[in-house]
Amino acid sequence: MIATLPMYDFPELRAATDAWWAGIARHAGVALPLSRFDDYVAPWSRPDLVFSQTCGYPFTHHFKGKLGLIGTPHYAVPGCDGYRYSSFVYAREKRSIADYRGCTAAVNTPDSMSGMLALKLFFVDHARNGTFFGKSVLTGGHLNSLAMVQRGEADVCAIDAVCVAYARRHRPELLEGLHDVGQTPLVPGLPYVSNDPDIGKWQAAMASATSDPVLAETRADLMISGFSMTRPQDYNTILVLEDELKQKGDLHFP
Repeated sequence: MIATLPMYDFPELRAATDAWWAGIARHAGVALPLSRFDDYVAPWSRPDLVFSQTCGYPFTHHFKGKLGLIGTPHYAVPGCDGYRYSSFVYAREKRSIADYRGCTAAVNTPDSMSGMLALKLFFVDHARNGTFFGKSVLTGGHLNSLAMVQRGEADVCAIDAVCVAYARRHRPELLEGLHDVGQTPLVPGLPYVSNDPDIGKWQAAMASATSDPVLAETRADLMISGFSMTRPQDYNTILVLEDELKQKGDLHFP
């Protein structure tokens, strides 16, 4: 069996992430350390994966119907509402939204809800003939996107609200000199998933871990404030937004 929590695994938060998993595992009656892989996507295909967290876009696309949904954590940060979250769009220069046309976009990964689709959704109403961005660069992560915009290697990026809150607390220098251009639509947050057929066991463990007083400090460190037993159909919001984007002409990253 393996368990991973790769999506918000800041080095500054790894002790808290390990403690959070240990608490979940304890409530599930499982003794299993958290695993970390350079290829964080690969474990989502493994039949022995009992617990992980993925982005909503892979969950609704490549892994649709392949990963069991445990539920969705809540984060007590600006830009989140219950189990839903949004992204903040950052730029090096303050302009009107239309005046960013032709800019260079920093995109964390091609299958990211918060850094790819959210960025397109934010600018689509100002596109012309389905085009808006003049260039794009893949950065490999939200923090890299912020750094590239800051250095002038890109002009705009969309950053997951939870990552923004973690950066404000642990790496505020990454936000220095950047302008908050706006907020993207709320969508279901990053889900906890499993390939264990006994999803109910992990849902019960999550409910217990979320209210466990022993884990209160750990939850505070991770800014976790609750948990919802979301359903796969709740994530159809992402598909609806993507369809609306395509009807407006989509936006391609050159």
